[in-house]
Amino acid sequence: MPCERKPMRYGHSEGHTEVCFDDSGKFIVTCGNDGDVRIWESLDDDDPKFITVGEKAYSLALRNGKLVTASSNNTVQIHTFPDGDPDGILTRFTTNATHVTFNSNGSRVAAGSSDFMVKVVEVSDSSQQKTLRGHEAPVLSVAFDPKDDFLASASCDGSVVVWNIEEQTQVISWPLLQKTNDVSNAKSLCRLSWQPRTGKFLAVPVESKVHLYERGSWDHVSSLSDDLLTQPINVVSWSPCGRFLAAGSVGGSMTVWDVSSKVCVERQKHEKGFTVCSLSWSPSGSQIAYTDTEGCLGMLDGFTKDYDDLFDDDDDRLMDEGLSNTNSPVKKPAAADDDDDDDFLMPATGRVRNRGAILDDENSLDTGSLRLGQDKFGDDDDAGSTVEPPAAPLVPLRPVYEGPMPTAPQRAFQPGSTPAHLTHRFMMWNSVGIVRGYNDEQDNAIDVEFHDSAVHHAMHLTNSLGHTMADLSQEAVLLACPSTDELASKLQCLHFSSWDTNKEWMVDLPQGEDVKALCLGQGWAAVATSTQMLRMFSIGGVQREIFSLPGPVVCMSGHGEQLLIVCHRATGFDGDQALGVQLLQFSRRRRQIINGEPLPLSHKSHLSWMGFSAEGTPCYVDSDGVVRMLNRSLGNTWTPVCNTRETCKSKSDHYWVVGVHENPQQLRCIPCKGSRFPPTLPRPAVAILPFRLPLCQTSTEKGQMEEQFWRSALFHNHYSFLSSSGYEINEDGQNQSQKEQQELLMKMFALSCKLEREFRCVELAELMTQNVVTLAIKYASRSRRMVLAQRLSEIALEKANQIQEEEQEEEEPEYSSYRRTSGYKQNASICRCCGKSVLTFSYSGCVQVLGSGKPSSSSGQPRVTNILDNMTSSRKSTPLGGSAGKQNKTPVLKPLAPRPKTKVASSANLTATNPETIIFLKSSIFSLACFRAKTGFQLWLEENRKNILADNPELEETEIIKEAMGKFRTLSAEERLSWTERAKGQSGDAADVKKRKRAEEEGGEDVENKNENTEADENSARKKKSLDPSSKLSAFAFNKN
Repeated sequence: MPCERKPMRYGHSEGHTEVCFDDSGKFIVTCGNDGDVRIWESLDDDDPKFITVGEKAYSLALRNGKLVTASSNNTVQIHTFPDGDPDGILTRFTTNATHVTFNSNGSRVAAGSSDFMVKVVEVSDSSQQKTLRGHEAPVLSVAFDPKDDFLASASCDGSVVVWNIEEQTQVISWPLLQKTNDVSNAKSLCRLSWQPRTGKFLAVPVESKVHLYERGSWDHVSSLSDDLLTQPINVVSWSPCGRFLAAGSVGGSMTVWDVSSKVCVERQKHEKGFTVCSLSWSPSGSQIAYTDTEGCLGMLDGFTKDYDDLFDDDDDRLMDEGLSNTNSPVKKPAAADDDDDDDFLMPATGRVRNRGAILDDENSLDTGSLRLGQDKFGDDDDAGSTVEPPAAPLVPLRPVYEGPMPTAPQRAFQPGSTPAHLTHRFMMWNSVGIVRGYNDEQDNAIDVEFHDSAVHHAMHLTNSLGHTMADLSQEAVLLACPSTDELASKLQCLHFSSWDTNKEWMVDLPQGEDVKALCLGQGWAAVATSTQMLRMFSIGGVQREIFSLPGPVVCMSGHGEQLLIVCHRATGFDGDQALGVQLLQFSRRRRQIINGEPLPLSHKSHLSWMGFSAEGTPCYVDSDGVVRMLNRSLGNTWTPVCNTRETCKSKSDHYWVVGVHENPQQLRCIPCKGSRFPPTLPRPAVAILPFRLPLCQTSTEKGQMEEQFWRSALFHNHYSFLSSSGYEINEDGQNQSQKEQQELLMKMFALSCKLEREFRCVELAELMTQNVVTLAIKYASRSRRMVLAQRLSEIALEKANQIQEEEQEEEEPEYSSYRRTSGYKQNASICRCCGKSVLTFSYSGCVQVLGSGKPSSSSGQPRVTNILDNMTSSRKSTPLGGSAGKQNKTPVLKPLAPRPKTKVASSANLTATNPETIIFLKSSIFSLACFRAKTGFQLWLEENRKNILADNPELEETEIIKEAMGKFRTLSAEERLSWTERAKGQSGDAADVKKRKRAEEEGGEDVENKNENTEADENSARKKKSLDPSSKLSAFAFNKN
């Protein structure tokens, strides 16, 4: 019987884990130490559905759509399967139950406990219970006789007992095990198992062997062992056909025996040698699922290959050797017929010959023949057992839908709360406080605790109405309960911030309408109901607006004047939820900011938390741990800002989010080891996780700075929102965030320069402010990157014009007055050497230097300057002449005051650290593009431009330059060299002319001061020596201070 051992996968946290198949074999169901029951569609299912049944789950059993679990709260609970809806508590013990099992038809449940008792409970009526007393230590396991007459149990007192269920008496007791005082100290779990259908044998694991006891006589008829099996056997399980017995041991060995021949037909070893604590055969007999004490799930597959051999005539004879004459449906006819007739008598057992056609396909819906075989095999008095049943009819071929399957819609929940079926739970945990609910045999109450006791003192409320939902704000506590057959769903509010004495009000919802979600805001309360309506109330109890929701509500959250609603907008497919989100703002102008747009979720995940940051930005978390935040600056899109799963140590660990803060950037959450929810006691500690945008290559310096910049930009969007909403903002914090962003841009700019990515540098400059572009120009010029510096000067010019236009639109009267009286005149001219448009400002008149209060007289010639990046928009700057008494919000042009004895240097000085200054140049038109020395090609182009235009009058400026470059290259090397020499000569002559002209102008201004003229000439001489274009640009634009 060769089989394949598939790789194990993580299932639960470390500890005892159990597994079983559902009746159809479609699902594998496990439970573990994390308190969850997980429903796997296959071993490769990466997103199993889970049901939280308690803090720990010790055992489970599944039959007829009913899931029974033994949990750590000393109860045996029942849930519907696969929905997972709580269906009540079957029974209670004084300590935790250790093992549960169903009988063959699913009508009864047996449970053993650490309080030495075994109970048998009717599923349909849990009040019908039978208690079996007699063990003197905790019960290890229980097992039903297939005929429902007997019950076997094993205990830590060393005994294995068979009970008569109806009489509640012991039939027999075998002292087989080593005595211990607790299940955790037992060498073996001693999971018992009866042979299916007939219950002929009871298998009991004893040390490294399996003892078989015969039903009725209770004799020890045989033992199964293996030479390679040396560790104690923990669990045994019969195959559905009743021929094979599988065993799992403490050392991780898994062995399968053919019971009739006592031959070991399969041996497997746990891949890590961990203890196998649970085994389960699939209903088809083709697979064995097993779990270990580390919470992992594994599978042995491939038993189907030889499964048809089980029903050959030889196998029937071997099987019948272990059966008594009264229980064998084959023995009687076989006595009168020859052995050759066995083939004709084979169907007498009720087995269909072509069993593989049914059992090989686990998804087959035709299980009638399988059930028929089981019934006939176990029916001793069936007179027609020797008659061959008709062949199973084939299922008619029908069109099969193979497309995506719809996803069950997510149920409504309250963010910040734990599941309602827990007896001790958090009804709300938010930034204001904690609301705890207790619902056990001793107390049914609600405790309200505030993080800041100055808001209100702690409260203890009696939960007589059975409230299941709560919300907490700085003003009130809002509670709601579902409706019952006698009472309507109620909404109760404790308005503790009210100044009057009546601080409580209550509202009954209309008949048939239940509260599904609720939340509190500033002065209002909102309730979403089962009729897809949302009801608004004032905090004092006045009914306000009511409107319909586009679908069933999932959850709601409120903050200040904002209300966030998530509803189902459609049916999801392939495990995805189709949710829509609405964001309403109840300010003076009420409006809907987000109107039912789809809510992005991770694949095959659901919404687990939703709320607002402390600054009022909507955010939410899905079941995959991805935290997303609303990006108001990008059209109200959702940006992932954190993944809590990246910090989890194991797959069963989760973070339960309780709050988000943008300044400082903190994600406040509670680490939950092995579960999704924290326990109420002891009080869990809150951890702080950092945010990180999922950008690419964040391990590199470039990626880290990009992530920091965009995260800073996202997390400081709330400043503009709060300001537009009329709230006061922390201007220091806003300025600090802007400074941080600009510093990161400048660092990225410097890194791009080092990598010679000049185009990238220009892209970064587009994100910079006007002042930081000035620093970028300085850095580029000092790095000898003239082309980049020129590009950046154009960007600076565009930013200055943009700011000027925006301010002009905002305050046109003040700007017009400033333009008329300030003496500045804007000119647009064409550069003769490059043909580019240059924006210049000419000045004639009196200029007041900021802070000096003294007018500086100008020369007779108007002074003109090229705007680089020292024009800034200052909303609170000192107004210039002509606009006194008003705040000037226009670009402020403030020339530097000439320094004594260094007039040339002061005229070409730009202080990068002082954005309130602007340079005055003494030439009529000056720009970076024109400051370079003229080349031979430019000189040749000037003299031949007319000829090129005559030949090609339709050419544009760029095309003229291309045409000229082509013709210039056709010249000989001597001719090109001569043009270059001529250009150098003209450059030197022009420099001399400029120096002489400058000296004459300075002499005309200060005739009386000869020493000053002499120093100016010396400065001019020093200027002449600097012929390198980069040094000229650097000297023009900046000084080292």
